[in-house]
Amino acid sequence: MLDSLIVPLFVTTDLPPEAELAEFGELLAETARMLGREGEAGGYEAFLAGQVFWLDRPVLPEQRPAAEGELRFAGMLGYLAASGGGHTARQVVGDVRRAIGAAVAGRYGDVGVAPAVFAIRDQDVRERTPETALYVDTRDAAAELVSAAKFYL
Repeated sequence: MLDSLIVPLFVTTDLPPEAELAEFGELLAETARMLGREGEAGGYEAFLAGQVFWLDRPVLPEQRPAAEGELRFAGMLGYLAASGGGHTARQVVGDVRRAIGAAVAGRYGDVGVAPAVFAIRDQDVRERTPETALYVDTRDAAAELVSAAKFYL
């Protein structure tokens, strides 16, 4: 069995008003496929599984025209499985934070602030994920990582 570290995560960011939630989730999941310094001794495989959702502020009908041009606030709650021994949760979160920041900026441009990526409690993932959230995960990831993370879902 592959050594792995499981880290419960919360990811939040602003997105342009035309952004699609499913596309955002797929971007996060695929970004987490390889972390660290790819191609070097410090690079390692990972698997991200979770659920994405909008965290928009309530908007009154008379605010709609102005609100439609505003950035939207999206979130993800889930689990990151990182392969190999010797990683700490802090290192893994730092690596995924850098990868997600670069991917979001590359896809959506500068939205004013980098995505926030936090390690959280397992209980928070289970209790705070909205029922309407969309499930996403890293496609074709290492089977051992998928099995390790799915245990928590």
